[in-house]
Amino acid sequence: MSHIHSTINTPDRERGKHLSFEDRCSIKICRKCGFSLRKTADLINCSASTVSNELKRGTGERKGDRGRYPEYSAKRGQKAYEANRSRCGRKYSVSAENPFIVWVIEQVRKNKWSLDACVGYARKHRLFKDELMVCSKTLYNAVWEGIILSPFDLPEALSRNTRKHKQRKNKRIYGTSIDERPAKIAAREECGHWEIDTVVGRKAGRESVVLTLVEKVTDFYIAIKIPGKTSEAVLAAMEVLREEYGEEYFHKAFKTITADNGCEFEGLSALEEYGVKVFYAHPYSSWERPQNERHNRIFRRYIPKGISIENYSAEQILAFADDMNALPRKILGYATPEELFDIFLDQVYSVDKVHGDLTTSGVQFEIAI
Repeated sequence: MSHIHSTINTPDRERGKHLSFEDRCSIKICRKCGFSLRKTADLINCSASTVSNELKRGTGERKGDRGRYPEYSAKRGQKAYEANRSRCGRKYSVSAENPFIVWVIEQVRKNKWSLDACVGYARKHRLFKDELMVCSKTLYNAVWEGIILSPFDLPEALSRNTRKHKQRKNKRIYGTSIDERPAKIAAREECGHWEIDTVVGRKAGRESVVLTLVEKVTDFYIAIKIPGKTSEAVLAAMEVLREEYGEEYFHKAFKTITADNGCEFEGLSALEEYGVKVFYAHPYSSWERPQNERHNRIFRRYIPKGISIENYSAEQILAFADDMNALPRKILGYATPEELFDIFLDQVYSVDKVHGDLTTSGVQFEIAI
């Protein structure tokens, strides 16, 4: 008996786990010694039914009436287990012939949509029958398995950062700190609050850059090519926006702007004379302007890092922003930023209507003008 216990080296086996090849060898030894199913199960630390099922899998069929009955084989049991494992799991309902999958691939490659945007937009507008559609998770699983597309077709999925953020003190104070910014702005409870930043090309500060602004509720994105990363160029672009949206309405469409501590924004507080409140984030705290940073990453799909902004015209830059504003967003109930921003502007320019509700599918934003 002591020889048996020294051979069966599985007393610490965790109960509930699949049998290993060593466990199957132990079962074979126990059967040769004439142990019962329960005694074998106690030694292996599993249930008696597990041993019984394993014996059935690892024992061959008797082909005739003569000869001995087949014995249990650990190798046969392991081979049957591996074959069963290769066939287990839910099968992907993703096929290259599926019209929905074909449409998703086209939207991702041509229009740079995310997989979730494709699913949400198709469901909202009932573009396909329910039996043809799959959820976002299934699509992402198919990408990681190499069934459709490639992870490189989804740049956002490869660049997500989960690091914790540290807050630093402002050494340069250009204006009001973000610490004094009302909480409702971060909570996205009211339209008209913006985040601002610049996107640089190959030579930062020595060639044209792109000035970008994002409205925090509607995710509406503005991209303007400016001659350099300077305070004068930024203020000139903001003056153009003030004329475009109307001098008397500018402070309603742009209630607040949150910027970083870059030298190009040192004169941005001058906008406060028009009724626009300007806040400055802490240094090295891009996470305090999350929407602008996220949208700038999307913008990099059109102008990758290291490519000169000089290669693109002002009209091309505007067209890139238009494409982004036509992208359905999950957070907007799969509406597009341009749809919601147009509603906001209609209320800004309305003389009679002072308050209104901006409602999307399952998402509602209250606008206070």
